[in-house]
Formats: sequence, structure tokens, C-alpha cells
Amino acid sequence: MTYVTGLTFGGATWTPQYLQEIIKEKCLGCGRCFKACGRGVMALIALNEDGEVVDEDDDDDEVERKVMAVVNAAKCIGCQACDRVCPKDCHVYEPLAAT
Repeated sequence: MTYVTGLTFGGATWTPQYLQEIIKEKCLGCGRCFKACGRGVMALIALNEDGEVVDEDDDDDEVERKVMAVVNAAKCIGCQACDRVCPKDCHVYEPLAAT
């Protein structure tokens, strides 16, 4: 399978890796990845004690913790800046298949 590739400024071939998922069990919810990404790919979500997504405005007692989640994967440019700042290595990436 061939993937979408580009060139670095120095002319080397580069295969972008696009964010597919954030592993919520590993995520601390620190927001470092959110700050590193200026594209609006991720957002903070609330989880209950069973690890299910809940609306954080409904009931504060139901929110166990908050983690980052991919909310707009189509905006990812494949730079992996979010991964470089993550202390828990919880991002999952894939290259884009060429059409």
C-alpha cells in the first residue's frame, strides 16, 4: 500500500502520521497536546467512573475525570506535535493511504 508523502524543507521524503485516537485509559487530561495543536483536532471530554463519556454540564457528581479526545480528525495535518509534548504516549497515528 502506498501512502501520502511530502518533502521536508531539506528535500527528504516524509510520511505524515495522522491522529486517529487518544487512549483514554492512558490520558492524564493535562491539555499539553491541545495547546500544541492549533488546528482544533482535540477537545477535553468528561468520563464517569465506568470510563463512559458524559456531558460535564449535566451533573458534576457524575464526572470522574476529564481526558482529551479526537473531535475533528479531518483537521489533523500529521505533524505529531501533540505526541511530542505528551507525557503518557497515548496518541495513536496512521498514515493516509494514497488514492
